[in-house]
Amino acid sequence: MKINIAVLPGDGIGEEIVAQALEVVKAVCRKFGHELMYEKALVGACAIEETGNPYPDATHELCMKSDAVLFGAIGSPKYDNDPTAKVRPEQGLLAMRKKLGLYANIRPVTTFPSLIHKSPLKNELIQGADFLCIRELTSGLYFGRPQGRSEDGETAYDTCIYSREEIERIIRLAYSHARKRQHKLTVVDKANVLATSRLWRQVGQQLETEYADVETEYMFVDNAAMQLIQWPKRFDVIVTENMFGDILTDEASVITGSLGMLPSASVGIHTALFEPIHGSYPQAAGKNIANPLATILSAALMFEYAFDLQEEAALIREIVNESLNKGIVTEDIANGKAYKTSDVGNWIVSKIDTYQLGIKN
Repeated sequence: MKINIAVLPGDGIGEEIVAQALEVVKAVCRKFGHELMYEKALVGACAIEETGNPYPDATHELCMKSDAVLFGAIGSPKYDNDPTAKVRPEQGLLAMRKKLGLYANIRPVTTFPSLIHKSPLKNELIQGADFLCIRELTSGLYFGRPQGRSEDGETAYDTCIYSREEIERIIRLAYSHARKRQHKLTVVDKANVLATSRLWRQVGQQLETEYADVETEYMFVDNAAMQLIQWPKRFDVIVTENMFGDILTDEASVITGSLGMLPSASVGIHTALFEPIHGSYPQAAGKNIANPLATILSAALMFEYAFDLQEEAALIREIVNESLNKGIVTEDIANGKAYKTSDVGNWIVSKIDTYQLGIKN
C-alpha cells in the first residue's frame, strides 16, 4: 500500500517525539512492504516565527493532499506569557481542525500493568479500566463568536454555540464506537445550567431509539469528573462537547499513570490527524528526555483509522507494551534506569525490524 502522510512536529518537544514516531512508521512500512511518502511542514509558534501565520496555507495544502497527518504539539512560553498577543500558536491548531473538518477527537484510555504504580489512584480502582473519550472538536466555546474584550479591557466575553447537526454527527459517531465495544454510552453535559447542553441532551434523547442495543446514560460534567476518578471502570464510551472533553481527557490521564501515554485521533470530513494529547513541554525541549510513546501509539491509531491496517497497529502496541514491561522508558515513567527519547525510539524500531511476522515472538 502507498502511505502518504504530512508530518507536523510543531513546537517544544514536538520535533523529538515526532522524529521517533516517524522512524517507527518507517520500520512498520519496511516490515509490511508499504511504500511510505512523507513531507514536513510548519504549525504553531515555529510557523508564526517563520511566516506570521500559525497554520500557513502551504501547511494546509499539504494536509489536504495527504492521507493522514502525524502531529506533535504546539505552544510556546513566549505566547503563553503574553496575554496581549494577537496571534497565538493555539490558533493554528484550531484553524487546522476547522479547515480539515476534524469534528471528533477520539482518545482511548487504557491502563498498562507496568504503570499501575505510577497512578495516584488505588490499584483496584484502575486495574482493567478501558474506555473511549469522544470529544467534539470544531465548535463550542473554543470557536464561539463573538469573542473579545471591552474597550477599557475590564470585561471579556466568549460565546458557546452548538447546532443540532454538529451534536447529532458526534453522538452518532459515539454510538458507532459503543456498538463495537461494550454497548454503553455516557453523554456528558451541563443541561441544568447551559442552553447548549440542553440541546445536547435533547438530541441525544431523540437518537436513543435508533440505538436501542446501546445503554445510554446522561451525566452532568461535574459528576462525570468525580466518577472518572472514583469508578473509571464503569465507563465504556464517553461523548461530550469541546471544552468539557478537553478537561475530562486530561483528567483521565492519571488513570494511565502518565500524560505521556495517551494517543488520540482527530477525524471528520477531510484528512485525519493523529497526535499525543500532551502539550509542547517547552522545559524539556532539546533535552532528549520527553516520552515518545503517546506519539508512537498515535502512529498506531493512524495505521488503524486512516489505512485500516490492523496488524500494523497491533504490532506497534505489542512492542510498546514490551518496552514498558522491560523498563525501556523515559524518566517520567521510569522505575529505575531512565532512557533517552531517542533510545526508546531506537529500541522499538529495532524490535520491529527483527520481529518475525506469523511467528509467536
